[in-house]
Amino acid sequence: MPFSSLVDPVDLARAQAALEAAWNEIRSTIPDASSEPERTKLAYVIAALVPFAVDEDDLTRRAIERHRQSSVA
Repeated sequence: MPFSSLVDPVDLARAQAALEAAWNEIRSTIPDASSEPERTKLAYVIAALVPFAVDEDDLTRRAIERHRQSSVA
C-alpha cells in the first residue's frame, strides 16, 4: 500500500493525480508483463517524494525522473 503513509487528504489526492499523470507518461515504455510491478514501484516513488514536491506537476516530474533513473541503473 504505497500511499498508506499519507494522512493528509490533500497529499493523498496529489499523489493519486501524480501517479495517473506519471503513469500515462511512462506506460508506453513498459512491457505489458511488467506493467503492474512498475506501476506499484512508481507509486512508492511518488509516496516518498510527496513531502518534497511543490505541487502536483512538480511531483509528477520528479517521479518520472526518478523512475527513469532507476530503470537505467
